Amino acid sequence: MKNLVVTGGAGFIGSNFVHYIVENHPEVHVTVLDKLTYAGNRENLAGLPADRVELVVGDICDVPLVDKLVQKADAVVHYAAESHNDNSLIDPSPFIQTNIVGTYTLIQACRKYDVRFHHVSTDEVYGDLPLRENLPGHGEGVGEKFTPDSPYRPSSPYSSSKASSDLLVRAWVRSFGLKATISNCSNNYGPYQHIEKFIPRQITNILSGIRPKLYGSGKNVRDWIHTNDHSQAVWTILTQGKIGETYLIGADGEKNNKEVLEEILRLMGQPTDAYDHVKDRPGHDLRYAIDSTKLRTELGWKPEFTNFEKGLQHTIDWYRSHEKWWQSEKAEVEAKYARNGQ
Repeated sequence: MKNLVVTGGAGFIGSNFVHYIVENHPEVHVTVLDKLTYAGNRENLAGLPADRVELVVGDICDVPLVDKLVQKADAVVHYAAESHNDNSLIDPSPFIQTNIVGTYTLIQACRKYDVRFHHVSTDEVYGDLPLRENLPGHGEGVGEKFTPDSPYRPSSPYSSSKASSDLLVRAWVRSFGLKATISNCSNNYGPYQHIEKFIPRQITNILSGIRPKLYGSGKNVRDWIHTNDHSQAVWTILTQGKIGETYLIGADGEKNNKEVLEEILRLMGQPTDAYDHVKDRPGHDLRYAIDSTKLRTELGWKPEFTNFEKGLQHTIDWYRSHEKWWQSEKAEVEAKYARNGQ
C-alpha cells in the first residue's frame, strides 16, 4: 500500500484519514481526488508535506481522470459523497450522480487495473431502529443494533444512494472479482466537519452568539464516533480485512440529540436550556446503533476516544481555535436553514 488514491480527501472524514496516514504511515503517498464542492476545502490539507500528499481537483464521474489515477495506485479508499440528508430532501440529483454514478466509475477502473478498493459507507443504509429511553448508562440492556447482516431500509435520498453504491460494490466483487471491502460507520464528529452538520453547527452557533437549534423533541439517537477512530478502523480494514466482507465501525457512543446539545452547552459554559426547538426534519430516523463486534474480534480494532465528553471537548477546542476556517460560511449556512424553518 505505497500509493493510495483517496476520493473526497479534502472533505471532513476523508481529510482526517489523510492526516492519519501522513502521521502514522510515512511510507505511503496519497493522491487526493476531490471536486472541492462546498464540503471540500483545500485548507483541510494545509501543512501536509507536498512530497507525500497531492491534491487533484476533479470529479469521480470523470472516466479518463479516474482511469489515469487508478492505474498508478495500489488501492483506492472511497470517501467522496454527497452526504447531507437535508440537502438530499431539497435536491436528490447530486446524490444520485456522485454516490451512485461516481462509485460505478471508480469500481470499473479498479476492476480494469486489478486495484484494491475500499468503500466507505454509512449506517444510514439500514434505516433506523426502535427508539428506547434506556440508553447505555440510563438503564438495563443495550437494545437492538445494526450488524453486517441487517437488512437495508434506507429512508432518504441520501441513504438510498449510499445503499445503491454498497450494492454495486458487492455485485462487482461477486461478478467481476473486484478486490473490495465495505465499511458502514456511525455518525462521525471531530475537526474539519462542515458547519451545516449537527455538532459543529451547535458549537459555531454558540461561538457566534446564536441560540442553537434542536429538531423536534431531540430524542433521536445517534451512535457517535470520533473521526480519528474511524480513520484507524478504515486503515485496519484496508490492510487486514477479508475481500468481499462488510465491517461496521462504531464506538458504543449512543446519545440522543438533546443530550449532545446540552453537553455542548455545558462544556462551553452556557445554561443547558439555552436553545430553541424547531420543526423536525421529514423522515428523521429515530435511532442508529452499531454492533462493531466483527471488526473488533476479527481484526483487533478498538476505539481510542471512548469518553464522549473528552472527544467533544477536543472538538469544541478545535472550532474555537480555527474560527477563520468556518467564519466566512456561517451566515450563509444559517440563512439556508432559516429558509427551511430550521
